[in-house]
Amino acid sequence: MTSPPPPSSDGPRPASGSPPPPPDDPPPASGAPPSASGTRPVLRVGWRPPPRAPSAPRPRPADQVLAVTGFACAAVAVLFSPVVFGLAGVVLGVVGHLRGEPLGRWAATAAGAGMLLGTLLSILLTAA
Repeated sequence: MTSPPPPSSDGPRPASGSPPPPPDDPPPASGAPPSASGTRPVLRVGWRPPPRAPSAPRPRPADQVLAVTGFACAAVAVLFSPVVFGLAGVVLGVVGHLRGEPLGRWAATAAGAGMLLGTLLSILLTAA
């Protein structure tokens, strides 16, 4: 007859049919607490977070044709036919802004100001 093995210093041994208890792991080195199951999260070698979705490409200066044309209409609206060129500049600036041109909003604002300034200037010169 064989004698039972001596008790180990690791603690009580489980019954022969059950699996051994998991070892007590120290907390991860990063200082993060262990997960709810009591085990550390598994980090795969070479794992990287998924890439971000690419943002819309910024237009290059050559792609700002609508905004630049809107600025040109704003300048022309001060001296010649302010209503026609001013409205054209506002429309070009708004369309450029909606297409993602950074200067589109400013072109629309400048064209509106040019239209008002040209109208006031034509009223003052006609009255004099």
